[in-house]
Amino acid sequence: MFEQIYKELLEKIESKGETALLTFLSIENSTIIKKQVIAKNELDDENNPLLKESILKVFETGLPYTYVEKDQSILIEPFYPKPRLVIFGGGHIAKPLTEFGRKVGFSIMVVDDRPFFANPGRFPDADQIICEDFNKVFDKINLRPSDFVIIVTRGHKYDGVCLRNSLKYTTAYIGMIGSKRRVKAMMNELEEEGFDKEKLDKVCSPIGLDIGAVTPEEIAIAIIAQVISYRRSSAYRKSNKFNWPEFDMDVLKEASSSSDVPRALITIIGSKGSVPRKAGAKMIVWLDGRLIGTIGGGCSEANILTLSRNVIQEKGYKIEHVDMTGDVAEDEGMVCGGIMDVLIEAID
Repeated sequence: MFEQIYKELLEKIESKGETALLTFLSIENSTIIKKQVIAKNELDDENNPLLKESILKVFETGLPYTYVEKDQSILIEPFYPKPRLVIFGGGHIAKPLTEFGRKVGFSIMVVDDRPFFANPGRFPDADQIICEDFNKVFDKINLRPSDFVIIVTRGHKYDGVCLRNSLKYTTAYIGMIGSKRRVKAMMNELEEEGFDKEKLDKVCSPIGLDIGAVTPEEIAIAIIAQVISYRRSSAYRKSNKFNWPEFDMDVLKEASSSSDVPRALITIIGSKGSVPRKAGAKMIVWLDGRLIGTIGGGCSEANILTLSRNVIQEKGYKIEHVDMTGDVAEDEGMVCGGIMDVLIEAID
């Protein structure tokens, strides 16, 4: 029923970046009226100023928001391109970086100017490998605000080339390897060249958390840990309320394909406190019991799955409040201590 909408959503995320999915819910009879996809750069075409303001709000916070209008409520969900780890340098640190980066949810790009180091055999976990001169490659990369840039080339000279070019873009994170002495000298040099000091101060260099790392794998872990802190904390954006939305690509891809067996899409639309997964997390459950994705597992998920069977059969939707605090959670053996609101919707 909504396969085409989810196809459009995936296409716009890829081609236009930040995109919102609007689900129009009838308050009176618990049915889904329609769904709409709108990219952030298409908002000028939205003629409802209050709805437009609400859509902008979800892009600023990264959290779903429900806008109520007459006899319907409109769930607005923000979606962003999958965060990309752009690694300049294909040396010994880059190999574990690609492996760990993929495992924690990044798409991976590796750039090096040497064919022996920039090839799929060396980096099987990379989504894209570019063999090109560091001075020329930036025209091909098109760095974007959701990119995390890691500069670990084979020499101070090439690190400087990559940093100078990276600073011309707005990115989520820039980290560069190097000793404190070399880094300080380069920053002074760049400031003299006219680079903005505030932007230079945001460069993480020497790169990575200080955990006493020695081996390439340990150094990669220190770097990835720092990248995660920028992704998940307020350091990503000026607003300290920004939440990087959960992005369940496999679930969205499944929702964009047809199914012979009726199914329900389950979404956490609000959460507070200690919960296993945050707002935006999704899963799909089929009437025959198959699952893809998770909203956290345990008793709370099991109860939602039970409710989903009724929603699938009635072809509507239900919003369930899940309490994992106090006596209720203790009786159920829940280890978390938060609450969440979950939307269950039949999508076939």
